[in-house]
Amino acid sequence: MAGTLEGLRVLDLTRLLPGGFCTLLLADLGAEVLKVEDTAGGDYIRWMPPYYGGEAQQREGTGSAYFLALNRNKRSLRLNLKDERGREVLLRLVEDYDVVVESFRPGVMDRLGVGYEALRGRNPRLIYCPISGYGQDGPLTARSGHDTNYLALNGLLGLTGRRGGPPIQSAGQIADLGGGGLMAAVGILAAVIERERSGEGQLVDISMTDGALSWLAMVVARYFAEQTVPRRGEIELAGGIACYFPYETSDGKSVSLGALEPKFWQNWCAGVERPDLVEKQFEHPDSDAGAQVAAVFRERTRDEWAQFASEHDCCLEPILDLDEVLESDLVQARGMVVELDQPGIGPVKQVGSPLKLSRTPPDTTGAAPALGADTDAVLAAAGYDDETIAGLREDGVL
Repeated sequence: MAGTLEGLRVLDLTRLLPGGFCTLLLADLGAEVLKVEDTAGGDYIRWMPPYYGGEAQQREGTGSAYFLALNRNKRSLRLNLKDERGREVLLRLVEDYDVVVESFRPGVMDRLGVGYEALRGRNPRLIYCPISGYGQDGPLTARSGHDTNYLALNGLLGLTGRRGGPPIQSAGQIADLGGGGLMAAVGILAAVIERERSGEGQLVDISMTDGALSWLAMVVARYFAEQTVPRRGEIELAGGIACYFPYETSDGKSVSLGALEPKFWQNWCAGVERPDLVEKQFEHPDSDAGAQVAAVFRERTRDEWAQFASEHDCCLEPILDLDEVLESDLVQARGMVVELDQPGIGPVKQVGSPLKLSRTPPDTTGAAPALGADTDAVLAAAGYDDETIAGLREDGVL
């Protein structure tokens, strides 16, 4: 069955996490994604442990679990963009591709002579998506950074954690994946749809700081309405109310209570035979009422609370360790653990696609490419003959 995005051709010049996640979403949906990697080590994430396989896989850059998780269903071309002939290869490829995604610091591609205007000159329909920490304009365009830095500057990190405690970094890379990769995929697909009307491509400027800031839409809305600066551990849905909070159980594990609507809170109070707590729903977890709720949770094990939740409709769930998550009935039923056959390694399990389409579901079975595995085939399709390809390789362009 044809993929949803079959026919969409993407050149992926990114490294590491945000761009790789963006093009993974597109590749799973059927887009043809070609990784354009440098002639040294290629994408840095190829060499990050932990590894599958043996020395051969590590030497080829196909053993990293992180690399495999982000690069299934893609192809790879090695190309030296610091060489004029390498830049000309990219310019020729752009003529037949729809999208370019890159993650260099703003200005790098322009200095190489293959920035948006140069590529657009070869293909006016091109959609060009640079993913950066702070955007293509503004005061921090040239500044280095990672997920934690972007979250620090957009307020999300400062609002995460217990009242009176330090900021807590999320286990998931919110700015990299949510603010960068996901927003880039949305922006690219929006530009593809618009191109059907106008016939022209455009630049899609994705800042990971901007993208993750948008996740604070509700918090920002309240601030603008009330002009009160929110504090860590005081926001209702981030540690500020007893009915919406994680609690420790008698066996040292934890559960998550999300009884935000009064009916759910009342169901919980009735189930534990504590009608006196009904009116305490929105008190702070650090209050006396919050301490009483915490004491109730310490009376039962996590599994006993899971059984309680099946009998009382109160938005209560166990907090699972990762192995429990991946083996759970929910994750298995939703197809969120997939297995593909990686050459030289064998079966490899990964997180599946969260996008569920009824007629054209994502395909998560394609292996990740070895560094430069498709170089000859890509150049031959672009019109280069064998002699020219061999010469470019001998000169270090490929």
